[in-house]
Amino acid sequence: MKSTQFSLNESEIPEYYLNISYYLKKYLGKLPDPPLNPMTKQPAGPADLSAIFPMELIKQEVSLEEKIAIPEEVRELYKLYRPTSLIRAHRLEKFLDTPAHIYYKYEGASPTGAHKLNTAIAQAYYNKKEGTKTLATETGAGQWGSALALAANFFEMKLVVFMVRVSFDQKPFRKTVMETYGAEVFASPSIETEYGKKVLKSNQNHPGSLGIAISEALETVVKNKGYKYSLGSVLNHVLLHQTVVGLEAKKQIEKAGEYPDVVIGCVGGGSNFAGIAFPFMVDKLSGKKAKTRYIGVEPSSCPTLTKGKYKYDFGDTAQMTPLLKMHTLGSDFIPSPIHAGGLRYHGMAPQISFLYHEKLMEAVAYEQNPVFQAGVDF
Repeated sequence: MKSTQFSLNESEIPEYYLNISYYLKKYLGKLPDPPLNPMTKQPAGPADLSAIFPMELIKQEVSLEEKIAIPEEVRELYKLYRPTSLIRAHRLEKFLDTPAHIYYKYEGASPTGAHKLNTAIAQAYYNKKEGTKTLATETGAGQWGSALALAANFFEMKLVVFMVRVSFDQKPFRKTVMETYGAEVFASPSIETEYGKKVLKSNQNHPGSLGIAISEALETVVKNKGYKYSLGSVLNHVLLHQTVVGLEAKKQIEKAGEYPDVVIGCVGGGSNFAGIAFPFMVDKLSGKKAKTRYIGVEPSSCPTLTKGKYKYDFGDTAQMTPLLKMHTLGSDFIPSPIHAGGLRYHGMAPQISFLYHEKLMEAVAYEQNPVFQAGVDF
């Protein structure tokens, strides 16, 4: 009988996060260019970030350690849904009439339905430990907002979420989920912030964007004592936390007696792709498995890697963040209102951008209708 699910025991949940920066320095001898203070154009230091992030996450952002231990309290919460299964798609292989063996890592087993909870729990933990009372964040389709709402609930913190308006209107039940876990949710652009009011003044029916929602969350943090900002993708520490996905998958594919020829993931800000790809990418960097291909898939309506420029840009529309070296369509870019709200981001994680620039990975862009059809076929 052929195997379909490849599972791990609870004891095999990763005990550490894998830091790709360590391996980039070790094998390539270089790292992505650092974030810059927009005023001085000098590398951003802890002082530039401490107003919005707890110190432990700032340390993780710049860390060159190979492994960063996962706190036991975080691992205990991971046990609610991890390890997740690696599943071989036998029926899809037959449907496609392909000799390829297709595996997928099912992060839908998470209580909020996606990989986002992996970093939400970690970020909430570190914030709680350092005395944060309230978190503020953005969300596109609502997956990240739902995950952080649950994580904030776990650690008895308040949460304010700015949800991109087009998704707020398309997906009302995501708002219900967030509010069920205790979050306060606003459609972005909103009248809750000065920047939101400014955007609405220019267009009362503005569909919103992740860049605008980030600006509103940051403004909220800067103006309120005891608030910190939490981000669902893009930055190094967020990608770091997602490596639990690939670390598990690596053990599971070994149980299947295989090693991937191609690793594929969708890319919006980069954390999903990083989660599955980075633990395998280490083998490409070392030369151990140099031929494995890595492919990021993005929407044609927001083609950050395939059409964007590799340069310094702001991570938000109001230009409040440090400057990030990344592939970008411009911080003022407003994508069309596609269904996949979480992929409507003008920039890309600096680590992913660097790997793409160094030709260590590929990228393709697709229109949403063929993707919907592929989903139906699946």
